[in-house]
Amino acid sequence: MDKSFALIMVRNVLLEKLILPFGDLIFNTNFVKQIKFWRKFDSYTELELQQYQELQLRKQLLYAIENLEKYKDIQVSSSESTFNLLSRFPILTKDDLKENPEKLIIKNNKKAFKIFSSGSTGKSTAVEMDKIDLISLQALSFHLYELCGFKMGAPVLQTGISPNRTFFKKLKDIFLGVLYVPVFSLGKSELNTICKKLVSKSNFVIIGYPSSINIIALHAIKNNYKIELKTVICLGDSLFEQYRSNIKRAFNCEVYETYGSSEGFQIGFQVDLDYMYQYSPQVYLELLDADGFPVKDGEIGQVVVTRLDNKHMPLIRYNVGDLAVKLPKSRYPKRRKFNFPLLEKVIGRNTDIVLLRDGRKMIVHSFTGVFEYINEIKQFRILQKNRDGIEIEYIPATNFKGSVLNEARIKLQEYIQDEKFLIIFKEVDEIKSLKSGKTQIIESLINEGHEEE
Repeated sequence: MDKSFALIMVRNVLLEKLILPFGDLIFNTNFVKQIKFWRKFDSYTELELQQYQELQLRKQLLYAIENLEKYKDIQVSSSESTFNLLSRFPILTKDDLKENPEKLIIKNNKKAFKIFSSGSTGKSTAVEMDKIDLISLQALSFHLYELCGFKMGAPVLQTGISPNRTFFKKLKDIFLGVLYVPVFSLGKSELNTICKKLVSKSNFVIIGYPSSINIIALHAIKNNYKIELKTVICLGDSLFEQYRSNIKRAFNCEVYETYGSSEGFQIGFQVDLDYMYQYSPQVYLELLDADGFPVKDGEIGQVVVTRLDNKHMPLIRYNVGDLAVKLPKSRYPKRRKFNFPLLEKVIGRNTDIVLLRDGRKMIVHSFTGVFEYINEIKQFRILQKNRDGIEIEYIPATNFKGSVLNEARIKLQEYIQDEKFLIIFKEVDEIKSLKSGKTQIIESLINEGHEEE
């Protein structure tokens, strides 16, 4: 047996049987129990999955009607179907979360944690979860990594947007063997360090934004790093085919994709098929047209989701801002690994790149990681015409103060580290959406080959 694989197996047993259960005991959590809970659905039949989802959906709708003022006027009949009852709930938008979140929170004495979205559409939002809801989400995220080839105990390189890790996240990194890499900007020095680390270890798994992993992959190819990874798991933005090709070529491994939302939804994952499995035990997914009516399978619709396992802040019929297509049942492959329903494709998540003067690159999350904490700005968009700087269009919120622009500029400059790189702010009344209905956060004339001199 390969020594590195044997080490992973030892770490796996220690984590599953000793370290994680001990952590649950110390912190009064149930992470291990939740992982086992989510694992059981892997072997469910299609009918069992449908029955479980409908039962949980009805429970969640009745719970919301009983506990939230927002839904108190919805009348319930025992003879009415669950799906007809759902259709009478209003659709939630990002503006609802941003402006009236208190109307969606169950009033109790439980401690809540505020979770910020990545703001990939230019509108940052926040939701609240109590410890039970948060642990459930974390355990499910972990299990989806398992479904994509990750084994607990394997070394992990994770890319993310948190330059300062909290104590608990650092603790998690230590116990789970995670090397965390902030990706606000990646220069030659950082990329060389990452690639050398990947060369030095076998059975490494990379988890993170495909746009940032693609930058690492291109650097590895250009500089002839010989890297053999276990797998790459992408999350947070779109895995374009060009990204997938570059990553496979650089790291000689399979590349998988997960699809979720920072508001607490794990919507899908892609493993053995070109299509994506919908994770129906945690999310009920609707695809709707502009008038709020369901589209036919095979047609493009707005992604509207209901989380089935959270109680502190039930999110029912939440429009995440994406477009997707359900695969018609007549086209389902005869052989597939799981019995979850299938999405043909997800459309509309934009992940362009800002190029700095020294060749470093900044991805969309480099900016959303700053603006998500500035609630005085309602929405923003980045325009880059040349490598000398960027223009940031913004829509001010009602509590806007001019000083926040300087705060944002200082924060961004901490990552850019180039005082000659210009950051110009421009107040606008509207930020137009693409034809897909989504806002393109970064518009780069450089990437289109139209760089201004």
